[in-house]
Amino acid sequence: MTIAKVFLGGTCNNSHWRDQLIPMLQCDYFNPVVAEWTPECLTEEIRQRDECDVCLYTITPKMTGFYSIAEVVEDSIKRPGKTVFCVIDEDDGLVFTQAQMKSLRAVGLMVEGNTGHPPIYSLHDLAIFLNSRMTAN
Repeated sequence: MTIAKVFLGGTCNNSHWRDQLIPMLQCDYFNPVVAEWTPECLTEEIRQRDECDVCLYTITPKMTGFYSIAEVVEDSIKRPGKTVFCVIDEDDGLVFTQAQMKSLRAVGLMVEGNTGHPPIYSLHDLAIFLNSRMTAN
């Protein structure tokens, strides 16, 4: 896998994981978080998922919906060569329960079975992984 651009999917809900990861990246990225979600935003997100070299899904305890889990599983099947799954177990003092982490580890194994990439469990390790596969823009 060579990376020039990463789709930053996953937890929203005022999570700051993207703000923490972006300064560590040595590649371009698409951040789907916008102030006001419109149908055009969804169209652009779908286009970026197709065009980006990596579809990253980072899940944190601020996740309240389940759509990102569905997206990462779908992309691990449809785009196995470019899907990366990351779980951060703490976000602004919130933590996953043991049962939630058990489920997320099971999702991680499912994604790994499709992609060959094990889940990543820290933003630091994620940046190292992504940067080590970067190509010149």
